[in-house]
Amino acid sequence: MTEYIVSARKYRPDNFESLVGQDNIARTLKNSIVRGQLAHAYLFCGPRGVGKTSTARIFAKTINCSNPTPDMEPCGKCESCISFAEGRSYCIHELDAASNNGVDDIKALMEQVRIPPQVGKYSVYIIDEVHMLSQSAFNAFLKTLEEPPAHAIFILATTEKHKILPTILSRCQTYDFNRITVDNIVKNLRHIADMEGITIDDESLHVIAGKADGAMRDALTIFDQTVAFCGTDVKYEDVLTNLNVLDYEHCFRLVDDFLVGDYPSALLTFDGILAKGFNALHFVSALSSHFRNLIVSRSAGLDALLELPDSLKKRYKEQAERCPLQFLYECLNTTVQCESGYRLSVNPRLHIEFTLMKLSFLMKSLGGQQASPAVQSSAVTSAPAASATAAPVQASPAAPAVSSAQPVQSVRTDASAPEKPSASASAAPLSSGDAADDFSAARAPRRRAARQPSSLSIKSLMSNSPEDPVSAAPSNDASQDTSYIPSDDTIRLKWKELVVAYSSKPRLANTLASSKLEIADHEDGKCVIFSVLNMAQKKWIEEKLLHELEGTLRKLAGSARLHLRVDVVLDEHVEAGPYTPSEKAKDLMEKNAEVKNLISDFGLDVK
Repeated sequence: MTEYIVSARKYRPDNFESLVGQDNIARTLKNSIVRGQLAHAYLFCGPRGVGKTSTARIFAKTINCSNPTPDMEPCGKCESCISFAEGRSYCIHELDAASNNGVDDIKALMEQVRIPPQVGKYSVYIIDEVHMLSQSAFNAFLKTLEEPPAHAIFILATTEKHKILPTILSRCQTYDFNRITVDNIVKNLRHIADMEGITIDDESLHVIAGKADGAMRDALTIFDQTVAFCGTDVKYEDVLTNLNVLDYEHCFRLVDDFLVGDYPSALLTFDGILAKGFNALHFVSALSSHFRNLIVSRSAGLDALLELPDSLKKRYKEQAERCPLQFLYECLNTTVQCESGYRLSVNPRLHIEFTLMKLSFLMKSLGGQQASPAVQSSAVTSAPAASATAAPVQASPAAPAVSSAQPVQSVRTDASAPEKPSASASAAPLSSGDAADDFSAARAPRRRAARQPSSLSIKSLMSNSPEDPVSAAPSNDASQDTSYIPSDDTIRLKWKELVVAYSSKPRLANTLASSKLEIADHEDGKCVIFSVLNMAQKKWIEEKLLHELEGTLRKLAGSARLHLRVDVVLDEHVEAGPYTPSEKAKDLMEKNAEVKNLISDFGLDVK
């Protein structure tokens, strides 16, 4: 039985050509050898498992090779190459700075540097994890690193460049190694699988490459673990089981549930995932990545951002075509918020289940459209920071385009519609996200009643167009009776339904719910008077939402003889207090005679 060697060692690169994903660094080092422009110190930086130490060994082996190939690769046949391969080379030295990080270790190295190489032209010293050296060890290393002997070359490798002293960095040529892409890892794993006679599909290789997170060494270790579990015939399901990775199928099925509002199925899927031992936070993260991939799939120009096999890319494109872009934006925003609030939640499972239910009702709240128009690549470049800024879904394909600063109202034109529709059949109006932002800015009352805050803002000026559908809301509708006048109790009941209709705008809904409602006679029916807390709020509602609220209330009540008016009721319990620093000082002097005497004795001028 032959001795087993792990793939990370067995297939470790031994020349520049076999390096994976570091072509630019290999080319630079080979050109420096050809031109004879070798520096006395190099610093290789980058994540773990990307080939820093392997590149250092190949470089050291090449510059000491007696007969390098025309493309500057080591021959592997000369005495220097053979001794290095057998581990008995006296011209290439490796030092682990993690265990040799003291001053004495560096001093011993400095003594060794003086000895010229026995075979080859250079004595190469490879110091791995150099950031682990102590401060005193770095200082002892400075002089030798700046002016080493002509035959000495230092190659320092580290994963944490920021921990290296600036004086060390300035003495080295720095090379930054990149994370290895999924495609490069998959190609290398495919080559190794063919060499070992192992049958494995592309989906399994992509799962392994994604799990490795850009590190080739990690990918080879996971590959060995998978082969030990599955044998020479590796199946996709076995890879998922062995690596405890969430299957893409769960995310595809969940999005299908969200599109049709099937929240029971979504909750059962989540329960099954937890039963298999998956971390709940990892599940939410996978769902966020899935929505991100769907958004990317909607634009043909972003295919390079999907590091997935072709079969999965096709599935993503098919599902993305069935998802409105606003729906995907809102879903991604919701899952990201769920991730950020997960660790603060007292009941994490309930926190995620509530998110799944919210996602299930999201399609309905956006209008329930399944249309998937072609999306320009510019629309994918930036996602909205919050759900209120997303463009609203149009009510029908034939409706004119509506800007994101304007609310959308659906007008019934069916002549056979009932005269008094029920409240449950009435759709909640979609008001603009900008309007909700302006309303939240005007909602908070000031401490001093005498100071009137300004209601002007750049956003309100830009959105205040003469063709605003709110100001031009129709007062009559086919479903409204021009002769019917509801009773006061009916009006109060419909007012509560109006609050529910605006539940998607919580600040506006809270104000409507907490306002004092009065019903008075009107020459054309009845007038509903509701109160707000300040003049800025009143002015904003009159300019932006009064006609819309009035039209919605009429639809809910089934009467065209209802009129809406807004009034201001100041909170009498709010006590006016000092507002400016000058007022605070005067208030202190009035309440404390000592403060007044102190200011008078020292001749202070309080402004």
